[in-house]
Amino acid sequence: MDDTKPAIRESARQVSTNRRGAVVAALMLAMALAALDATIVSTAVPQIVGDLGGFSVFSWLFSGYLLAVTVTLPLYGKLSDTFGRKPVLIAGSVLFLLGSLLCALAWNMGALIAFRIVQGLGGGALQGTVQTLAADLYPLEERPRIQAKLSTVWAVAAVAGPGIGGVLAAYADWRWIFLVNLPIGAVALWLIVRHLHEPVREARSTRARVDWAGALAVFACGGVLLTALVQGGVAWPWLSWPSLGLFGTGLALVAAVVLIERRVAEPIIPGWVWRRRTIAAVNLALGALGLLMVAPTVFLPTYAQSVLGLGPVAAGFVLSVWTLSWPVSAALSQHVYRRIGFRRTAMLGIAAAALILFAFPLLPYPGAAWQPTLLMLLLGAALGLFQLPLIVGVQSTVGWAERGTTTASVLFCRQTGQTVGAAVFGAVANGVLASRLGGASDLDSVTRALDAGTAPEATRAAIADAVHAVYVGAGCAAALAFGVLLVLAPRRFPVLKEQ
Repeated sequence: MDDTKPAIRESARQVSTNRRGAVVAALMLAMALAALDATIVSTAVPQIVGDLGGFSVFSWLFSGYLLAVTVTLPLYGKLSDTFGRKPVLIAGSVLFLLGSLLCALAWNMGALIAFRIVQGLGGGALQGTVQTLAADLYPLEERPRIQAKLSTVWAVAAVAGPGIGGVLAAYADWRWIFLVNLPIGAVALWLIVRHLHEPVREARSTRARVDWAGALAVFACGGVLLTALVQGGVAWPWLSWPSLGLFGTGLALVAAVVLIERRVAEPIIPGWVWRRRTIAAVNLALGALGLLMVAPTVFLPTYAQSVLGLGPVAAGFVLSVWTLSWPVSAALSQHVYRRIGFRRTAMLGIAAAALILFAFPLLPYPGAAWQPTLLMLLLGAALGLFQLPLIVGVQSTVGWAERGTTTASVLFCRQTGQTVGAAVFGAVANGVLASRLGGASDLDSVTRALDAGTAPEATRAAIADAVHAVYVGAGCAAALAFGVLLVLAPRRFPVLKEQ
């Protein structure tokens, strides 16, 4: 019999409002570290390259961090279920801050990329454990409140991050982009150590075993496959020997992961994550969400500048408006799913998102800036109605001992979807450009020609066609998510009664 559930409920009653508020503040600060790090570096790249060199490999400043975050999510999820959230969050925060300090001290581009990977190893703990603790702290009826706050953190970071990075790089030094993490992280750590008290659970009859072999295999498998997706078509052609070799190695490692995880008592990626219909459906649906998010986040700024003729600031505003409607919609989604359920609410949101994405290619050429801005505002509202009910719903179907693994699995699928989407949609956009313009044209070279004023007007139309094709693909991803929820997800999520 599991004696942890009464202990958890009793502990929840004893936690004071002030203490919980302090913990929530710490979680928001920790999430802000991870959220800002995804955006603040981008505007400082010219200064970093000018100081350290390494222009040919600077993209690994982002890819290395993304890979480290993605492949460590399953490990941290399992560790938080085994040893508790607090030690995992503290260890992840310390590792992230150590990486930040080392990044500020980097002496060349190679060192900076290596230290960014160290940051990512800590960032995986921040993202997964914060989302899990949000479900631990609040009962089901109050959970949208904390999730909306975390969504707001991401929204503010998306809007403010590039501006903060640009100001620090221009008026101070790019190294301050990493140093500012230290005081924020120190405050978060102090609040976590002082105010986060997890319930005392019954001691296990046997010592907890960590599946380190499985963790290493998952890390290697994810790293190889994600590297193949990130660098394929960029550093080398898709059908080249490096690409084929990485994919072949990745598939062999997938087989190794399956063999290892089936034999150990406590696997990093347990089979029940995919055997339970609710979790499997949410994993696939949020993987499709990551896929479709690539269209606006990667390609809309290029469309706004190259096709609409907007400056970088105005183009950033066109993109950022969806971060305003997303958290508002997420906060209000509880009034919908309490009436019609998690599944139907998510299906309503993703159906609206599909219609909006399919409407983007119907915009006139070249069009006015308010048109894509309005679509992005509506898209953010639709996706807020889609994502949060799924996360809250799936977390409510498992107990404390499985919540970290479950949360990590859905975040892992979303991150993987974004990586796959960047590779797939990049190939789609380059293929459309090559067919419209002839030769081996790609989006990067074409946009550079536009910036230099050497490309004809036909090139702008070709870019518009390429981005339209990407949005059609994103609409198909939304339709896929709708189909997954329709066919695979149960009509009512099996919410645990103690929630």
